[in-house]
Amino acid sequence: MTVKIIAFDGSGRKGSTNHLMLEVVAQGARHAGAEVSIINLRDYTIPLYDGDLEANEGLPDDVLKLKKIFDEHQAILIASPEYNGSFTPLLKNTLDWLSRPAPGDTPLKQFKGKPVGLVSTSPGKFGGLRGLYQLQHVMFVLQTLILPDIIAVGGAYEAFDEKGQLKDEKMQNNALNLGHKLVKIAAALQQAA
Repeated sequence: MTVKIIAFDGSGRKGSTNHLMLEVVAQGARHAGAEVSIINLRDYTIPLYDGDLEANEGLPDDVLKLKKIFDEHQAILIASPEYNGSFTPLLKNTLDWLSRPAPGDTPLKQFKGKPVGLVSTSPGKFGGLRGLYQLQHVMFVLQTLILPDIIAVGGAYEAFDEKGQLKDEKMQNNALNLGHKLVKIAAALQQAA
């Protein structure tokens, strides 16, 4: 059975270096035999999470669409920019809505037990690492299996070549290997299920 990975960046911005990073890791996952679905969170109209809104109107249509997409994938890949030492409001809001159960869902159905790869780029020297630490905590609460190979690339505006590959050969290989490991772990979990 082919491993399917849902991949997205927390920015959604055109020309995002985090999207470039996502593409490199996805390249490694595809090379390992996975099917990678890269989505843009900005393509989904999701209001700020509000418990009253949920109680009165239920889950928004685009949240239900995203839940269905997540259900069809066995692993998650996230590239997250860092905003003021944390991860983005777009990403947090999306995760908050997706964690809410739809009718018939088991708790945290879209996340529980799925392996997750986390990467980040930033113009700063830490590469968005502070935001990844916070995102790692949230993904732990969502009961995912976070790969320890977290990658943060500093100096992001100079880190990629004209083909969208990382100029640093070691970092490029690390990113490709992360994609490969994500596939390997997801496949092992599928076989064990």
